[in-house]
Amino acid sequence: MSLTLFVYLHGFRSSPRSSKAVMTGEAIKALTTEDHAVQWYCPQLVASPKDSMDTVLKHIENTAYDRLVVIGSSLGGYYANYLAEKYGCKAVALNPAVRAPKELASHVGMLTSYDADEPYDFRPEYIDELKALQVQSISNPSRYFLMAAKGDELLDWQEMVDFYRGAEQLVLEGGDHGITDYPTHLPKVLKFISD
Repeated sequence: MSLTLFVYLHGFRSSPRSSKAVMTGEAIKALTTEDHAVQWYCPQLVASPKDSMDTVLKHIENTAYDRLVVIGSSLGGYYANYLAEKYGCKAVALNPAVRAPKELASHVGMLTSYDADEPYDFRPEYIDELKALQVQSISNPSRYFLMAAKGDELLDWQEMVDFYRGAEQLVLEGGDHGITDYPTHLPKVLKFISD
């Protein structure tokens, strides 16, 4: 039996409980067949980009998979680029932060998560940790699928489109950073990762 490891990386100040993560996980778990198993891995990422990636890399290295697919939302999309380039695997980027060090520099300080009141410190050195993970350009666009909403209130959709030039792209008219109509577009994500 073959195994596909699906790694889902949530966004900045988000969690594995986000609606996109939960929805995607349920849809992917349903892809299991008699001769093909799937493993869903959606960890709680921490404030430190280095610690987050160390945790994810350790899980990937310790899993005996036949195929690896990474899916990332917002900051998770930035991490997904790093992993896709490292492992040469498919990646789905949902309203990704393509230049996270620049985009998150103004967020240094004490923050809380969107779905918890637990405060955490987003430190200046985390920007340097993000810089160490920066992918300047993707090496093989055919391995990437971009979903970008023109109505994203936090990130520049045009920058996303330019970064993933040559990749399969679904550019949504309007919408928002959280992609509230994500259920409508999830089948396209599943088609891309299943091909």
